[in-house]
Amino acid sequence: MKWDRSQGRPEPIRALNRVKESDNGEPLVDMKLACPSVKALRPGTLTWCRESVAEMAEAAARSLPSGIFLAYSEAWRPWKRQKMIYDQMFEMLEEARPGLSYAAKRRIVCRWVAPVDQKAPPGHCTGAALDVYLIDKDGEQLDMVSPYERFNAAPTHVLGLTETARSNRMLMYETMLAVGFSNCRDEFWHYSFGDAGWAVRTGHDSCQYGLVTLDEALWHEAQVAWEEAFATRPNPFLASRP
Repeated sequence: MKWDRSQGRPEPIRALNRVKESDNGEPLVDMKLACPSVKALRPGTLTWCRESVAEMAEAAARSLPSGIFLAYSEAWRPWKRQKMIYDQMFEMLEEARPGLSYAAKRRIVCRWVAPVDQKAPPGHCTGAALDVYLIDKDGEQLDMVSPYERFNAAPTHVLGLTETARSNRMLMYETMLAVGFSNCRDEFWHYSFGDAGWAVRTGHDSCQYGLVTLDEALWHEAQVAWEEAFATRPNPFLASRP
């Protein structure tokens, strides 16, 4: 897999930790109400994000060509869920590549899942980040990955995409950046505004969103369903080698 590393900015953990956090107190809002043009990609998706993020996502969705819709698979993520994802990814990597050193395993896992033991909180846990895709009127995802699968399709500027996949990916990329989002160059689906990742990507030394919580009663039922599905997740490291 080759990708254009001149595009976008790297965001090592040490750079994220240097960002000064000054949370502005903006609330989480329900995306079903705040950005109705943006679709949840699957049932059980938690539907909260920061208010400004919702407004920007709605603007992005409304600017897309007729018949193409913006959908999200992740928005605000509870700290509990973030830790579960990190821990499971580490366990899966140990299963797939037991001979790697701890440092190498941590480096690989931290590329795909923000760690929970650092000064800078993971973007999803701040309500600033969205994982998004484009879908058609029937709810089917537009192709943004061919001819690749899994991790090999992840870098935003991966080389060798089909013309259709590249066109769809760049449509989403340009649409999201036009309304003020920044993109994680390691994950074509991950966009954020106002968190430490956004600050590093855009050259700011401070950010306006930090860790934010929500009454667990509002998301407990969805979390239970998510945990049941999460337990049967296949090991991505057995299918590809990042």
